[in-house]
Amino acid sequence: MADLDEQRRKVEELKRKILEQKKKGGVEPPSEPPSVKPPEVDKTKAEQAARQAQEAQRQAIEAQRQAQEAQRQAAVESQKRADDAKRQAEDAARKQQEDRQRAEAAKAQQPQHSAALVSLQAYAQALRQAWADGQLSKDEDVLLSTLRKSMGINDQEHASLEQEIQLEIYLQAIVDSWKNGSITPQDFDRLDTLREKFKISAEEHMRLEKQVRQEILRQR
Repeated sequence: MADLDEQRRKVEELKRKILEQKKKGGVEPPSEPPSVKPPEVDKTKAEQAARQAQEAQRQAIEAQRQAQEAQRQAAVESQKRADDAKRQAEDAARKQQEDRQRAEAAKAQQPQHSAALVSLQAYAQALRQAWADGQLSKDEDVLLSTLRKSMGINDQEHASLEQEIQLEIYLQAIVDSWKNGSITPQDFDRLDTLREKFKISAEEHMRLEKQVRQEILRQR
């Protein structure tokens, strides 16, 4: 009997709970535990840290590259300065050597030049004596040829000196012809003969004669 009453009490208690739950809006399903979401904040921080590490690595590589480039440029500039200094030293040494060689050559040529000048002056005097009478004999021609060979005078120097001497002789002949203020027929003949032998043109004769006459008039 006691067991039956206990069962009834439990049934009544269960009904009461059911009625209370219905009043509250029905039976609520048992609550589920909240879903666990991944820690987004921690993930973002990790990504930022990874990016920062990559950026730091990139900057370190760039700094190393710039340092290597600066070192290479410094080495290039240093080599260039060394090459320039070496080239300048070589140029200075070469110029000094060339100047010394030129000085030695000029010093060596000076006696030769003096000897050549003396030879030309001596040969000019011989030419002057040979052409003094307005003509050149065969013996005089042979003597002049021998002098040219012994003195080392070439044909061009001989021709230049001979023409100069002939003009001097012809000019002196004009002076002698006009020294009295007039010219005689004999003087004309002598000048014509000299002009033909010396191959002096009429224009050159007129120039020389005008020069002589002006000088004579100035002296009076």
